[in-house]
Amino acid sequence: MSELINSIDTHFIIEALIKIVIVFVIGLLSPLSMNWIERRMLALIQNRLGPNRVGPFGLFQSIADGIKFLFKEDIVPLAANRWLYTLAPVVAVIPAFMVGIVYPFGEKINLPYIGETTLYVTRFNVALLYVLAMTSLAIYGIVLAGWGSNSKYSLLGGLRSSAQMISYELSLSLALIGAILQAGSLDLVNIVNQQSGWWGMKWFIFFFQPLGFLIYLISAIAETNRVPFDLPEAETELVGGFHTEYSSSLKFAMLFMAEYVNMLTVSILATVVFLGGWNGPLVKDYPLLGLLYFFLKVGFFMFLYIWLRGTLPRFRYDQLMDFGWKVLLPLALLNIVISAVIGVLAY
Repeated sequence: MSELINSIDTHFIIEALIKIVIVFVIGLLSPLSMNWIERRMLALIQNRLGPNRVGPFGLFQSIADGIKFLFKEDIVPLAANRWLYTLAPVVAVIPAFMVGIVYPFGEKINLPYIGETTLYVTRFNVALLYVLAMTSLAIYGIVLAGWGSNSKYSLLGGLRSSAQMISYELSLSLALIGAILQAGSLDLVNIVNQQSGWWGMKWFIFFFQPLGFLIYLISAIAETNRVPFDLPEAETELVGGFHTEYSSSLKFAMLFMAEYVNMLTVSILATVVFLGGWNGPLVKDYPLLGLLYFFLKVGFFMFLYIWLRGTLPRFRYDQLMDFGWKVLLPLALLNIVISAVIGVLAY
């Protein structure tokens, strides 16, 4: 009996470790691929060439940049707090990767030599709460970077970011409450399963949560400091904001990576909560097709990030804060009331 238990535990641990490595590799490679895609797409939008020298179509440009980050001299400003300055990139990047363990990428599938397996690392009944807790920790890395650099530009960027992320995180969390009320669960797998059937018409974006989705989308863009909400990094005002004093070294690469991984995680959360996750036509017959649907939906959100960057101007800071507190927050509260009323009437 003990041998059977030990063999089960060993199999579970090995399977979990393999999944963790896969999720980590996806998170590690996404900044490289997204950086190349973003630069090429922005070049098309702005009628220029973009990276096209290093490798075919400039495909190896991001790899070349990564190698440069690894081997460039790491300069620490004399007036900086060395411990906080060094700790900030680590605090920013670790929570970004930690949320990946609860995201479900697809249905159970049968793999050769492995058997039936789930397409997520772990599952628990408050997974959505865990995601919100981890994503809220990203603010600490930015604040530490701004404060530890001992630079007025970095400090202003850190303060702007803390105010912005706290403001819009409230609307983002409230936007998810409507979906939670509708699904009746904080388990991400259960939320996806609630959206199966009817050829996509039960996805929450169509099924009583279009307002919640819109609020979430705007808040997520602001939460990740992307255009038109990139006030913490405003190059024209703050010379780069909270990462002004970070030379193009490994520390800067970690801050850069944290931003792109956070973009990926909020896109995955939008896919899971509002777009039905892996659900789509013929998924019941071909489970692997769900994996394709999942990444196509995530790709749509990543494309939207780039499209907005190449299209929209930056907000003024007073407009940014007014929009968060006077428009999004009341709409998020209204969405909760509407979702609660629909829930009562439906049951």
